[in-house]
Amino acid sequence: MNSNERVTNRLRGQTVDRPPNFDIMMAFAAHHINQPLSRYYLDYRVLAEANLAVYEAFQLDILQTISDPYREAADLGLEVDFPEDGLPLRRKALLGEETDLGRIKSVEPARGRRMSDRIAAVGYLCEKAGGKAPVMGWVEGALAVVNVLRGDSALMMDLYDRPDWVKDCLEFMVEIEIAFARAQIQAGADIIGLGDAIASQISPAMYAEFALPYQQRIFSAIHEMGAVARLHICGNTTRILGLMGQSGADIIDLDWMVNLQSAVSLYGERGPAVCGNFDPVRVMLRGTPAEVRETVRNCLAQGNNRSINAAGCEIPDGTPHENLFAQSQALHEF
Repeated sequence: MNSNERVTNRLRGQTVDRPPNFDIMMAFAAHHINQPLSRYYLDYRVLAEANLAVYEAFQLDILQTISDPYREAADLGLEVDFPEDGLPLRRKALLGEETDLGRIKSVEPARGRRMSDRIAAVGYLCEKAGGKAPVMGWVEGALAVVNVLRGDSALMMDLYDRPDWVKDCLEFMVEIEIAFARAQIQAGADIIGLGDAIASQISPAMYAEFALPYQQRIFSAIHEMGAVARLHICGNTTRILGLMGQSGADIIDLDWMVNLQSAVSLYGERGPAVCGNFDPVRVMLRGTPAEVRETVRNCLAQGNNRSINAAGCEIPDGTPHENLFAQSQALHEF
């Protein structure tokens, strides 16, 4: 059974040879092929080859184009520095005043330097995969992009002080994200992941008002194109699990702070498939192979016949290879 068959069957609740492995790898993948992070972020060939390498080495079941939260924002004019082998750095907020929104010009994804780079990565991976593994494109949630353009503290104040202006920003951004998702599906993406990390930092009521409707619109467009939708919100999302289930996502990632069994019970057999959710630092980076195997088995035991295994968030750079092998072993043994 290849990865594409394994993932398709799992999402349908059908028999598989082992549960799929959806670990997210970025910095780890770049350094696995001895490439600096700047090249991973800026050159689709490096990103694609890094993901192909970790897919083969550690028996993953997905080829990914996830990298950093600045692709759309950079194409809209955000100034971002890319240290040779460090994380990207925003120089200053692009949305400093309300009037700044009117100065931002919409960008077609195929014409944006960084968005087109991801589209190229999708096409490259599809060609290399030959249908044997699902290829996942990626977009930021509308709220996540506004957060990147505005800044964490400023946005949090805006949600109270000028919610209508925030919604104007969200309306502008959601159309770009829909177009970006469609372009990646046209390039061959089977799955589109949506990252909305800031959504774990707001109240359920604010999530329902400022995040959920825009996620729903993006996922609806993804489904119209025939692709699978995956929702990834870092952090403790326990308070918004029910609302996340209304997003239209086919797969919902859970970070390690969330009780996986509770989420599975909440969503049931017909709701979204749960993906997760052991601690990537305490277990995968700092644990022993025996601890990894035990934790993975516990996650699988709490799940159902549609659950997918992965760390709660990105596999840390420097993770021992034997721990990744231990995860693979546990999946084969389950």
